[in-house]
Amino acid sequence: MRRVRCAIYTRKSSEDGLEQDFNSLDAQRDACEAYIASQRHEGWKLLPDHYDDGGISGGHLERPALQRLMEAVDAKQVDQIVVYKIDCLTRSLADFAKLVDRLDAAEMSFVSVTQSFNTATSIGRLTLNMLLSFAQFEREVTAERIRDKIAASKRKGMWMGGNVPLGYDPDGRTLKINDETEALTVRRLYELYLERGTLREVKEQAEHEGLRSKLRQSPSGRTSGGKLLDRGQIQHLLSNPVYAGRIRHKGHVHEGQHNGIIDPEMWEQVQAMLKDGAAVKRGTRHTKHASTLAGKLFDETGDRLTPSHSRKNGKRLRYYISRRLVKERSGQNPDAWRLLADQIEQVLVDVLSTMLSRPGAALEMTTGLEAGQVQRVSEKLQKRCTKPTLLNLIERVDLQRGSLQITLDTAAVSTALGCCIEEMDTAALSIDVPFQMRRRGVELKLCLGKAPPEIDRTLVQNIVKARQYLSQIFAGRTFSEIAEAEGVSKRRIQDVTNLALLAPSVIKAILSGENASALTTDYLIKNRFSAVWSEQRAQFGAL
Repeated sequence: MRRVRCAIYTRKSSEDGLEQDFNSLDAQRDACEAYIASQRHEGWKLLPDHYDDGGISGGHLERPALQRLMEAVDAKQVDQIVVYKIDCLTRSLADFAKLVDRLDAAEMSFVSVTQSFNTATSIGRLTLNMLLSFAQFEREVTAERIRDKIAASKRKGMWMGGNVPLGYDPDGRTLKINDETEALTVRRLYELYLERGTLREVKEQAEHEGLRSKLRQSPSGRTSGGKLLDRGQIQHLLSNPVYAGRIRHKGHVHEGQHNGIIDPEMWEQVQAMLKDGAAVKRGTRHTKHASTLAGKLFDETGDRLTPSHSRKNGKRLRYYISRRLVKERSGQNPDAWRLLADQIEQVLVDVLSTMLSRPGAALEMTTGLEAGQVQRVSEKLQKRCTKPTLLNLIERVDLQRGSLQITLDTAAVSTALGCCIEEMDTAALSIDVPFQMRRRGVELKLCLGKAPPEIDRTLVQNIVKARQYLSQIFAGRTFSEIAEAEGVSKRRIQDVTNLALLAPSVIKAILSGENASALTTDYLIKNRFSAVWSEQRAQFGAL
């Protein structure tokens, strides 16, 4: 006879009565044990392990005992799950489907003691699904009823449980102010904020005065709290309407049935200060990192350059990159643009500053103005040559290899100069500027006019090291010995040593700063190059 190992699972949604010597979980288990005993002739045998979830809802599967039971199922340690009712196992149809799939995978099933049906037939499965549907419906209706009750109670100003705020003790369905120590702490924090005006200073002073959070003790005797207040706790305390004698629910504030520790006028004053402080921070937090050209830069394909940033050695570096690099992070876009934001912004400022500071700039940009008006516009032009103002005058910048076209915003220019739009010569608000490009790794640098030589000193130093490492190899030392002496990995020594194989013409170009084709240490290490000098010249283009 085949032995059927049976595990009993019991559950109760609330904790009421669990402290009794014989509770609902015990009653469920007794019924299941009796049922298993009645099936002894079929080879059923009860496993000694207990799987009991007391005080846990059946609306989800995150239950410790159920998780242990399913682990035993996966390990093939259980053949049959026995429950008192189906809704003890779950009250959710979606969760039930997951459990059934898991049980099917383990080639096992479950049985309900009080609900007899055969899940092997279509009518049995239909009956089971109907029972679960009603169980889920009952759970959802009960949850709605509880939510409605809580909402109605809070509209009447009643306290409906939760963590008791600092300064109060629960008193039935309301709160009462507890010992003066906690109440004094609350009042002191509000006074500090009115005096200092910032959460940081309040936190520092609160630490200095030793103000602490509420000391709490759980039914099991475990204590928590009683520590120095952090910034988040102080902000929550200062914005909690409970301290003004009110109750908050779903974004609405109702008059409470308890006494407030803080005068309502003081609480409203603190809320106004908190709101003003948050508004200032939102507006100024990233002012020094603002990407003024966002939405204004376009490459030769029409792709918009979008702001991006990275961090290097703790420093925040801003970029404008082609949008296709954001959508496709594989890096398979060698023609995409990646410009240092500060550098391209300064290039545009220099171009516009030079253009607008010319004596005839006002006459070129305007039409139909009298001599006096032209003079007035010229004076305004001189005052507008600051970086923020100049960048705000730009409507669009189109980038191409070797040149860029700047289109100024007619409305912005006319407003800045005090002219009507009809008085602006729109043809003069478009500027074509040639430039030279330098690439350093994935970054592009634009240089107006002839690009000055730029020597990569890190690459030069690594070439010198490569020659030294190669000499040591010829002298009989190993890569491992050199790596240990240098304090780096063996792989790094091997990679750098390869730089000693660069052709003299390539090294000469590097030393003169003419390696405009992105010859950096990382590039040369990652992109293996031929040891044949003639092939190197072909690989590195004009070098």
